[in-house]
Amino acid sequence: MIPLPLSVIAEVVGGTLHGDDVTVSAPAYVDSRTPLADGLFVAVVGERVDGHDYADGAHAVLGSRPTTAPTVVVADPVAALGRLARHVLDRLDVTVLAMTGSQGKTGTKDYLAAVLRTLAGEAAVVATAANNNNELGVPLTVLRADAGTRFLVVEMGARGVGHLSYLCDIAPPSIAAVLNVGTAHVGEFGGRDQIARAKGELVEALPADGTAVLNADDPLVAAMAPRTRARVVTFGESGDLRSRDVHLDDLGRPGFVLEHDDRSAPVQLLQTGLHQAANATAAAAMAMAAGFALADVARALGEATSASRWRMEVHQRADGLTVINDSYNANPDSMRAALEALVAVGGPRGRRTVAVLGEMRELGDEHDAGHRAVGADAARLGVDVVVVVGEAASGIAEGARAGAGEVIVTAGRDEATAWVRQNAGAEDVVLVKASRGAALEVVAEAILMSSTEETTA
Repeated sequence: MIPLPLSVIAEVVGGTLHGDDVTVSAPAYVDSRTPLADGLFVAVVGERVDGHDYADGAHAVLGSRPTTAPTVVVADPVAALGRLARHVLDRLDVTVLAMTGSQGKTGTKDYLAAVLRTLAGEAAVVATAANNNNELGVPLTVLRADAGTRFLVVEMGARGVGHLSYLCDIAPPSIAAVLNVGTAHVGEFGGRDQIARAKGELVEALPADGTAVLNADDPLVAAMAPRTRARVVTFGESGDLRSRDVHLDDLGRPGFVLEHDDRSAPVQLLQTGLHQAANATAAAAMAMAAGFALADVARALGEATSASRWRMEVHQRADGLTVINDSYNANPDSMRAALEALVAVGGPRGRRTVAVLGEMRELGDEHDAGHRAVGADAARLGVDVVVVVGEAASGIAEGARAGAGEVIVTAGRDEATAWVRQNAGAEDVVLVKASRGAALEVVAEAILMSSTEETTA
């Protein structure tokens, strides 16, 4: 963050300074357990925790009431944080690259950030940490930028119409990608058409000299082209930038040929899952829109490692059992992609495949149908064992029983862990996946720790 006296911050956000006029020279943060020296603590009042109660020892605070530290008091700290981020961004010479989509945002963001860091230098790139993509996460990302930042890679999520417009007011993009319109959060939006309406706000925010990167293979995304003033570049099987001859290695990691016009370059990714090819292709389109050459982008993609935890993490226990930990989040589309990856890893070598699946949340009226569809996908793909975690995910068992394979229904994480530890062996491949609230990462970790040693594949 560029250094700013607290009195200037107060003026920018329309607040009142209480206490000393200290200078903030480090980024803003919201978790008092990980304070930043010389940073700005944003005190948010949540349902269970009031950030103001944890302001002791902070260098400076942005809050809705005075604290023991120098504090800028405003009516709404979250809105004020957004105004501060826009003020800082307007004073920097930074290219903002933003992406949204029902799935694949974080994977695409990680690929793009890795490519830009390889080609422009580590210090030149600031990117969203994990999936901090909301009205708090976006300004916190912006405020990590400073005079040395050239590229700001921002993941943007939405829970309804108008959310992306708000986030684009904070961080106006020059290059923006819409990856897909799926079923994630369909319960909050009220249908896929409403999701498409909301996602398209991202390209509507682009300037005339910007670039919109659209998925040519998703009709609802391709239809967004008339909604932007910017130049449109497409990716996908029928797009301007294409991934051809996609194949998977023994760990389910895609290799392919990246094509654009009459040029091509080979890519071998280090992450598991066929869907990673689409994420990487979208990231490549964005990087090329920023001015980088196809061959350089392809080379950098092949060097990119995962920057976000619990997303298609492949681990191998000392006895040989393989665990695919994709427990960060889930919706029917990402579940299907993960199941395809499981079969890709286990099938060619004749290994038994075990899918430990929990609830997908925020599906609204589609909750039951969505879970049954995932179970049916598991049966269609030939997954050997489906372990369903918890009553809320019981629809998966219902869908899976319609096909071949063994279906195990467990009451919760402990029972699911016990079943896998007692029944899965060295030759098996285990996928663990559910929505974030199900916290199935503890299952994945417990399975790995059921042997004395564990190595990362």
